[in-house]
Amino acid sequence: MLFLPCADHGLLVELDDREAAHALYTALAADPPEGVADLVPAARTVLLLFGPGAERAAVERAVRAVRPAPGDEAAGPLVRVPVVYDGEDLGEVADLAGVSPREVVALHTGTEWTVAFGGFAPGFGYLTGGPTELIVPRRTESRTRVPAGAVGLAGEYSGVYPRSSPGGWQLIGRTELSVWDPEREPPALLRPGVRVRFEEVR
Repeated sequence: MLFLPCADHGLLVELDDREAAHALYTALAADPPEGVADLVPAARTVLLLFGPGAERAAVERAVRAVRPAPGDEAAGPLVRVPVVYDGEDLGEVADLAGVSPREVVALHTGTEWTVAFGGFAPGFGYLTGGPTELIVPRRTESRTRVPAGAVGLAGEYSGVYPRSSPGGWQLIGRTELSVWDPEREPPALLRPGVRVRFEEVR
């Protein structure tokens, strides 16, 4: 683990890979060090944000003492996401995967995904755990506008665009489910640890 100061109120822990970062985040979320007000997981890091009175050295010692066990994390809540599979890139994804478009839908809905971390935009969750057939590259050219609710694939991840924005993911469908609502508590529906099942609707 590499420890890096983050301004005056945080500590960034860098790890070898996503699995190690997720395991550390899960362990710290279950028993946060004294003085830590919030935890933010990412692909290979965990950011610890300090509350009043936190001591950086004491927090670092506490993190070093943690012995996370990958795969032992408790299952998070399950969110079902209804999807119309009519995305502009569904055919291209099928070609890349070497299967039919219907098989892409079956693979995407036949898997329980897990939100590994959030990023890119408020409410955007990076979902992992999908089948290897659906590991596809990003588009060679990003779109200037992807509509809110678009469901996409990029690398090993799947995700739902929380609002209209530019984006380079392969779009396979769309959902009417709001994954980000500032008036909701918590605002983000797809938070780290949440399990996701995509369900086809017509």
